[in-house]
Amino acid sequence: MVRCTMVPRLGSGCLTSQASAQGLRGFCRAVGVVESGVFCGRNELSDALVIQQPPAVARQLFLLFHGVGGQAQDMAGLGQRLAQAFPEALVASLPGPLASDLGAGRQWFSVRGIDEANRPERVAQALPGFLAEVRRWQARSGLAPEATALVGFSQGAILALEASKQEPLVAGRIVGLAGRFAQLPERLPEHCTVHLVHGKADAVMPCALTVQAAEHLVAVGADVTADVLPFVGHAITEEMVALVLERLQGYIPQARWREALAAAQEAGPPGQSD
Repeated sequence: MVRCTMVPRLGSGCLTSQASAQGLRGFCRAVGVVESGVFCGRNELSDALVIQQPPAVARQLFLLFHGVGGQAQDMAGLGQRLAQAFPEALVASLPGPLASDLGAGRQWFSVRGIDEANRPERVAQALPGFLAEVRRWQARSGLAPEATALVGFSQGAILALEASKQEPLVAGRIVGLAGRFAQLPERLPEHCTVHLVHGKADAVMPCALTVQAAEHLVAVGADVTADVLPFVGHAITEEMVALVLERLQGYIPQARWREALAAAQEAGPPGQSD
C-alpha cells in the first residue's frame, strides 16, 4: 500500500545550508558535543561525521548521504533530529568518495555529461563501494540490515534507493529525499520499506519522478510511502524533516503486519483452547 500525500507547507527553514554546517563544525571542534548531548566528531571510517554514538550498545543504525557537491556536514541538521528521536541509534553522515565535478564538495558518481542513457551505468559503478561502506558500518556497530536505515538526499538518495533493490537485504528502511531510482526495480526485498519525500517546486529533480516511482513500487508489491510538499524546492526543509520522522516513527512496515496477522490466525480466536 502506498501512502501518497500532499503536505501543507509549514515553514521555509532549510537544514542543509552551508552556514549551518560551518557553525556545527566550529561548535564540534570547540566542545565535541551539541546542546542535546549528541556526540559530534570525525570517524576513522571514511572520514564520516558521527552525529550520535550511544554510550551503550546501539539498537539502530542511521547512515546519511549528501547530494552532489555537498559534504557530510550538510546532513548534520537532519542527523541531529534523528538522534534526538532515536537516542539509542548510531547516526553518521558519510561523504561521497569523489571530488565533485562542480568544483567544491564531494560526489558519489560523476554528473559530467550525465543523461538518462548513461546514468544507470554510472550508478552501477558507484554502488559496490557504497554497499561496502554500509556493510562496514553494520559490522562496526554489530547491527543487522533490519536495524539499518539509509537516508539520502538528491544524488545520495539515488544510491540509497538503488541499494534497496539488493538481495540479501541491505537496510530495512530507505529514505529518499528529492531523489530518484536510476532504474525502477522489478521488485524489492520483503522487509525493505521505502519512504519517498519530494518538493513539488524541485527544479533539479522533478517530483514527478517520485510519483512515478511510488506508482511503480505499488504495482510490483513493494512497501512504500510517498509524500510531495508544495512550495519546496531542491532542499531539505524543516517540514521535510518532520515528515521523515513521522514516517520512521509511525509507519508500521507491511511485513510486520503480515507476520502479526499470521501469528493471530495461528493462535486462533481469543479464548479458544485445544
